[in-house]
Amino acid sequence: MAGPGVDFWQQRFEADDIPWDRGAVSPQLAPWLADGTLAAGQRVAVPGCGSGHEVLALVQAGCRVTAIDYAPAAVARTAQRLHDAGLGAGACALVQADVLQWQPAEPLDAVFEQTCWCAIHPDHWADYAAQLHRWLRPGGRLCLMGMQVLRPGSAIGRIEGPPYHLDINLLRALLPADRWQWPAPPYEAVPHPRGWRELAIGLLRR
Repeated sequence: MAGPGVDFWQQRFEADDIPWDRGAVSPQLAPWLADGTLAAGQRVAVPGCGSGHEVLALVQAGCRVTAIDYAPAAVARTAQRLHDAGLGAGACALVQADVLQWQPAEPLDAVFEQTCWCAIHPDHWADYAAQLHRWLRPGGRLCLMGMQVLRPGSAIGRIEGPPYHLDINLLRALLPADRWQWPAPPYEAVPHPRGWRELAIGLLRR
């Protein structure tokens, strides 16, 4: 498998070497909750849940959350965050799995995709895009935070990451209009504490 394996991610979480982690909930989550894009009662998956900031916020908003991560240490962090908030083991489904293999028991209403796609090696992006389509019911929503971290090496064809740069043109090719309803640009550019940006794009699964 191209790209970092589970041992890489496990070691990063164990060492608390997780620079992509904001240390707080993504600022884009509140607008999507406020406008009903994400809502109480929805079946919502958070792939690459990491430290679980958004998992907790979605659970507290009444969503039926499935949190997925490759690394056991990340799943443990999310479990601890829920515990610290006074929520029991049944507050959400915590799954240690490869997102390229995992399938939900029933179609999802929404996916909050923040830092998972940009952590997957580009060789696997087409497979991941197909997974997102499979996971969601028709009319389900993909709440995508497209990481923008273009590096100088890209000018000579280097693949550098994680996090990998999610070029908007490539995203359009992997999430084509015959399978996804795209909103018209421009998209909200959400700043990241590391100096990166994320494009907030809400897509509807056809």
